[in-house]
Amino acid sequence: MSGHGTPIPMTSRTGGALAGVAEVPGDKSISHRALILGAMAVGETTITGLLEGEDVLDTAKAMRAFGAEVTRDDDGTWHVHGVGVGGFAEPDQVIDCGNSGTGVRLIMGAMATCPITATFTGDASLNKRPMARVTDPLALFGAQAIGRSGGRLPMTIVGAADPVPVTYAVPVPSAQVKSAVLLAGLNAPGQTVVIEKEATRDHTERMLAGFGATVTTEETNEGRVITLTGQPELTPQAIAVPRDPSSAAFPVCAALIVPGSDVLVPGIGLNPTRAGLFTTLREMGADLTYENEREEGGEPVADLRARYSPEMKGILVPAHRAASMIDEYPILCAVAANATGKTMMEGVKELRVKESDRIAAMADGLRACGVTVADGDDWMEVTGMGPGKVPGGATCASHLDHRIAMSFLVLGMSTLAPVSVDDGSPIATSFPIFEPLMTALGAKVERT
Repeated sequence: MSGHGTPIPMTSRTGGALAGVAEVPGDKSISHRALILGAMAVGETTITGLLEGEDVLDTAKAMRAFGAEVTRDDDGTWHVHGVGVGGFAEPDQVIDCGNSGTGVRLIMGAMATCPITATFTGDASLNKRPMARVTDPLALFGAQAIGRSGGRLPMTIVGAADPVPVTYAVPVPSAQVKSAVLLAGLNAPGQTVVIEKEATRDHTERMLAGFGATVTTEETNEGRVITLTGQPELTPQAIAVPRDPSSAAFPVCAALIVPGSDVLVPGIGLNPTRAGLFTTLREMGADLTYENEREEGGEPVADLRARYSPEMKGILVPAHRAASMIDEYPILCAVAANATGKTMMEGVKELRVKESDRIAAMADGLRACGVTVADGDDWMEVTGMGPGKVPGGATCASHLDHRIAMSFLVLGMSTLAPVSVDDGSPIATSFPIFEPLMTALGAKVERT
């Protein structure tokens, strides 16, 4: 599947029980960061388990454009020969980040304190997304940004020739913004400080420490305070990327709503800043268990077993949990439609500026499938119809959003009539093996 080419209409329908082992791809967030920090280290970083979806491959191309040597062995091991902190070369061409908000924002941060200029673009979806939330703090370091109206791509970043350290309070919970500031801080003298009122995924802090940077985290009355000492020499690492919890969400949730299902998803990263969906599903009454809990590469990992759960109830998903499951609300909506009672999701305004307006996209598609949905700027409520009672029978718009497409395809595995999506091609950006993996478990998913 290609997120950059001809649309691929897809349809899913009710079939038999889902069963088997679902080996989902590597974690997207960690894959981006491994490539970028590997490019900023001195020497060779090796990466196994890297997600080879289009988003991450675009980041690999970008690191080559900035002067790092990035290669892949036939066995899937990646090698990054870094250029050191502040060592990025000026790219010859425009940097195309495809569909990836994480990729473009983190790369902007990494180059913003280098004395170089780079121009960034993306696909139609990415070019609609706001970049000022990143370029505003990068300007404090001395970088300049020239883009389209509304702070949108295409955009040129002129890196700071003499960067200064920054103290920045993140105005909205965003791991991308926090990470961009920390990556910019690597090539600034002194200490760069990021303050976040609500904790967001902490992969950047963990990986910075692993590469040898001095980074501390302190919980204060202001929130979480992260302090980075600038201009370190990063030491190359051997990184084993855990499997992506955001991708695992799809076979897990499918198993919960398809009668008779029993699916094991091994080796899933369970970083507490990412595991909000699984906590929520258990609160709803899902038969979801963690097996073989362990730690790999500084990240907590476990095998997830999900079984059909017809007794799930709607709940209130509190606003404080949003940061730990922001990408999983679309698939939660599919589960909520099969639960009994109302599921209220609060504090989710960030969904309106993801790859699509995910609140509007899910609400429109669910209503077309016969589900009652209410929504506002910062909340969404799905009235569950009970297991196996969602009518379906609609074609839902994916809006160039991989998670919207996959969520409606999973929903269609439980509905009375098939559910289609107008374009499944964006799935390749994060989960290129979604179609064969779900088919191997017994799902009825086809291109139409």
